[in-house]
Amino acid sequence: MKMRMKRTLAQVQPGRTFAASRQEGVKKRPAMNLIRSTESQALEPSDPPLTTHKFSTHRRIILTMGGKGGVGKTSFMLVLAEWFESHGVSFTLLDLDTENKARGSLKHYFKSTAHKINIHTPAGLDAFIDYLEEGSPVILADMGAGSGEVTHEWFDTMHEDVAATGTCFTAVGIVTPDPASVESVLSWASRLQDRVRYLIVENANTPQADFSYWRDSEQAQQFRDIFQPKVLTMKFRLPELENPARQYGATLGQILSRSVQVPELQKTSLVMRANTYRRLLFQELENTKDLLLP
Repeated sequence: MKMRMKRTLAQVQPGRTFAASRQEGVKKRPAMNLIRSTESQALEPSDPPLTTHKFSTHRRIILTMGGKGGVGKTSFMLVLAEWFESHGVSFTLLDLDTENKARGSLKHYFKSTAHKINIHTPAGLDAFIDYLEEGSPVILADMGAGSGEVTHEWFDTMHEDVAATGTCFTAVGIVTPDPASVESVLSWASRLQDRVRYLIVENANTPQADFSYWRDSEQAQQFRDIFQPKVLTMKFRLPELENPARQYGATLGQILSRSVQVPELQKTSLVMRANTYRRLLFQELENTKDLLLP
């Protein structure tokens, strides 16, 4: 029996509950277990066998939910890439943020390895399929702020066939004290539904970050109850470190190894800060391996 939920038409809006928005889109459909993942579902006997791919049985696509810009999606993906490197897991980096053409995009930090992709074409996110076929078991896809509709339409059309190849999806949502970042995550979830697993990152972008909207609002609580996301935290970073790192395209690992020839990033105090930020986030990632590894 297929357990994938069809497209949800309702979008989450401020002042409305997540469950209410969601119910409007599924009220004519039979009840089903909303928490169940589709990652391991097989093709129904009536479906023809898929012979068009050369994938191994274990693949994972990790994509950021690219709603609100400037919340820290790329910062998280940089650390995630270094975490995969530390485990010796090969991956492919896709920079799908076509609106961010300079500093701040994934390509700015991984100039020779990240692939810049324009997804605003009829093929949409078909690049996922092509890069998976090249052999890496993991794709890290950093989505842009305007990528929602393209992503949602691609999932509605292609997800079932891609999932049938053994490919799993993890959607990364970055929330900040700004309620708009939470609303963005809820909006994406109302469309992606249970076709992905969810990893939520609480990004402390201020020294005394207040996540009360994410932690206490009824809409966010309903999202957590339904989809059971893993939640981790990303500590506030000193501007003295974050600003030059963004300017010169330096990752925390590069700062730690002192391979970036930038005087302000050579300071011992900032090198130690980079090590602390990286170590703490690595520790949290270790607790979410089931959502990350192929």
